[in-house]
Amino acid sequence: MRHGKKFNHLSRKAAHRKAMLANMACSLIEHKRIKTTLAKAKALRVYVEPLISKSKVDTTHSRRTVFSYLKQKEAITELFGNVSAKIADRPGGYTRILKLSNRLGDNAQMAFIELVDYNEEYTTDKPKRKKARRAKAKKVEAVAPAVEEAVVVEDAPVAEDAPVVEETKEVADNSDKKEEKGE
Repeated sequence: MRHGKKFNHLSRKAAHRKAMLANMACSLIEHKRIKTTLAKAKALRVYVEPLISKSKVDTTHSRRTVFSYLKQKEAITELFGNVSAKIADRPGGYTRILKLSNRLGDNAQMAFIELVDYNEEYTTDKPKRKKARRAKAKKVEAVAPAVEEAVVVEDAPVAEDAPVVEETKEVADNSDKKEEKGE
């Protein structure tokens, strides 16, 4: 029984599975995109994303920790060099899985797994959207000076040669009576 077994064993013994995932992770880091079965891609995502997160902090300890998983110097150099510089501001989600059609030989579902920041077709140059709460606060600040200017305009002195006409209640009542008479 497999109670409590959370990850996919991929029909392999532990040593074979670890070696296969390490090789696939090195290939992914080197080529930025690989084609594999969907089950292996999902297992690889769980395996490689913590390693990419560790590469953000370039210390001897993190390099040795990642090397204990990958065991290839070229992949470590690439990961801590180019890849970590490109994903420095990303909080997670470093890989993307794109499903493909089934394989002809055994009808296995295939997929691409790729590093997100290296696919130019899906990346946009839009600036990051700011949070709504901050944007509303800025709008209120922008509106406040306009209101103050309007108050200043109302307090400006009125030219004395132009008579000021104020509509009183009597004038308003007279206009109401004219409308009732039909004039």
